[in-house]
Amino acid sequence: MKNRNSVIVPLLVVMSLMFIWNLSRNINDILIPHLKRACQLTDFQSSLVQSAFFGGYFLLALPVGQFISKYGYKAGMVTGLLTAAVGAFLFFPAAEIRYYPLFLGALFIMAAGFTFLEVTATPYVSVLGDPERASSRLSLASAVGSLGATIGPFIGSQFLLHATEVSPATVAEFTPSELGQYLNAEAQLVKTPYLSLAGLFVVIGILLCFVKLPKIEEGNETSGSLKSVFKFRHTILGALGVFCYLGAEVGIVSFMIRYAKSSGIPGLTEQSAALFITLYMALVLIGRLGGAYWLRRVNPPKMLALCAVAAIVLIFVSLLTAGYLSVYAIAFVGLFTSVMYPILFTLSIKDLGAFTKTGSSLIIMSIVGGAVIPPVMGLISDSFTIKHAFLIPVICYAYLVYYAKSGHRIRRDMAEKRSGNINLNRPVL
Repeated sequence: MKNRNSVIVPLLVVMSLMFIWNLSRNINDILIPHLKRACQLTDFQSSLVQSAFFGGYFLLALPVGQFISKYGYKAGMVTGLLTAAVGAFLFFPAAEIRYYPLFLGALFIMAAGFTFLEVTATPYVSVLGDPERASSRLSLASAVGSLGATIGPFIGSQFLLHATEVSPATVAEFTPSELGQYLNAEAQLVKTPYLSLAGLFVVIGILLCFVKLPKIEEGNETSGSLKSVFKFRHTILGALGVFCYLGAEVGIVSFMIRYAKSSGIPGLTEQSAALFITLYMALVLIGRLGGAYWLRRVNPPKMLALCAVAAIVLIFVSLLTAGYLSVYAIAFVGLFTSVMYPILFTLSIKDLGAFTKTGSSLIIMSIVGGAVIPPVMGLISDSFTIKHAFLIPVICYAYLVYYAKSGHRIRRDMAEKRSGNINLNRPVL
């Protein structure tokens, strides 16, 4: 019983962290329309929220991995929480002066903290306990994270969006003084949620210092330089697939409120429109839970192709219709994107042997798609319409169809070269 408790408590701690950072991260989807209004931004400018956030993941994934290798998982978790707290605290001065670049800087620092948490959590959960049940633990941990991602947009909408909105026509009639007061009041709304998150991060970080976590010893096997994995075609194409998958998902939820408001639904407020983001993330959660069953029975590449085609069909249904049908169609894309990442990840690192760790690092760096695709969609929305912008996710999912059909195949000459020398090391990133 004692040995069992020594595993359960650390698992609960790590899963709690996964819940908290996913909840915090998905408030960004509410922050985009809020800052668009408070700082008087274009769609492109407001989408830089995601660029600052996911750019932090991209730039820090490898340095954080090196830090954790040197100082351990617990030090990584505590450092991540305290770093995220600094970023959240910076929302106070950013709101005081209503300075958008400072908001972006705060988000970048929060992302730096979450990078520590994300890079520690997955490998820690996978190696803590019975190796035969690693997949089960990871599936449960992902579900806990998805629950946080589902709740986050709803909580954010209650703090940052209004049940009764001030119409653009009314705002246009404000005097310069009235407009300044209105915009400053809007900016102040971020203080309560983000200062609360900052305090929560600090408290958990301090408590974690007193929680005994088992030390996980990693092997000393070499993994090669990042450049070394570029000879694996399926890995490079898989990394591009993760870039497209995450870019499309982040782009869709980033502009979900903007898209819903343009769909012609009478009386739809931003706060009500935010419920479609919650629906999207709830469907992701349902899909992941169901995926644990179906992925054991359906060929993963076929499943990936089916889900990508379904996502494309739903987007076109949305673009060609209006009203609630249009918005619900976009929301249901979440159901089919839910299993894309685990499929892409496993196909991309297949048969990498001693290069598995490095390949895993490249896959994690590919989440920079979340920093690139939303601004592209914002530029298209500013230049044309928001519906035109949603053609970008169609292109992303079309690439995933290609990867599922042929891009994931390992070259025969490479497979033969590596036969008999396969060492499937567990990735640390």
